[in-house]
Amino acid sequence: MSRESLRYAGSMDNVDLNLLVALDVLLAEGSVTRAAHRLGLSSSAMSRTLARLRAATGDPLLVRAGRGLVPTPYAAALRDRVHELTRDAQAMLRPQSGQLDVASLDLSFTIRASEAFIEFFSVPLWAAIAEAAPRVRLCFAAKPNKDAGPLREGMIDLEIGLIETSAPEMCTEVLFHDRFVGVVRAGHPLLAGERMTPERYAACKHVVASRRGDFTGPVDEALDKLGLRREIAVVVPGFPDAMRIARHSDLVALVPQSSLGNALAGDHAAGLGLQAFDLPVKTPAFTISAMWHPRVDADPAHRWLRSVVMSLCRAAYPASREQ
Repeated sequence: MSRESLRYAGSMDNVDLNLLVALDVLLAEGSVTRAAHRLGLSSSAMSRTLARLRAATGDPLLVRAGRGLVPTPYAAALRDRVHELTRDAQAMLRPQSGQLDVASLDLSFTIRASEAFIEFFSVPLWAAIAEAAPRVRLCFAAKPNKDAGPLREGMIDLEIGLIETSAPEMCTEVLFHDRFVGVVRAGHPLLAGERMTPERYAACKHVVASRRGDFTGPVDEALDKLGLRREIAVVVPGFPDAMRIARHSDLVALVPQSSLGNALAGDHAAGLGLQAFDLPVKTPAFTISAMWHPRVDADPAHRWLRSVVMSLCRAAYPASREQ
């Protein structure tokens, strides 16, 4: 080995490439606490890592601004480059051929999904993953919009929900088909004896789930064709909120059948103190899909994650795939 090669090898001995991952997360989060949570570390350990990064780079990197932290000009200039290097290094060092040893996987996956999906599927999904790969960590992220940027940038590994993005390069696969049903508290007068009609349904007061705060839902167009209009009393951000209000009031909620737990929905709804019913007007069905970036399409670990998610969803709604 040449003298120059020896000098190079000696210098690499002093480089901890784990610091690159930590720097990427710190610059993305702008918070020691959030970065620690994302990496599965304590806040004190993350603070020590930040101190090491400052010593290694000779720059403060993140400095106090009020109650938060802001990047220095040097750190801001590094952010995109560090993220690309980290992403490429992780892809390079992840096994790409041969049998994947799922039990030895030691990484984190971030899944973006609706509140309703997380409420019902997070527990069985985590149980299935923990049993097969006990060192894998899951991060469920809220879905405030349909922006495909986080998937493109590698901040999100998998998205679950309606296909609401125009990004043509994304890979998708259908998980199940869904439809809207009505939900009321057990013993609600709407379900007492008389046949359910559009008129009786519209005469009730309703709670609507809408991220954007809309006072109408998919059933309103169908009611409008019959010359009917329902009264919206409450608007909430998510379907679990709507069900919670319906359980403790006489308001009628409109929710996806999947948010009640299974394809039949009846038993699970009863366990929640609710009764589900078919709507007296027709509303369009919709498709729940998984979406991911082609960059990770062939990655064995990501393919395994997708297989777990897909198996779980299709087992919960076996008949819905044929609709």
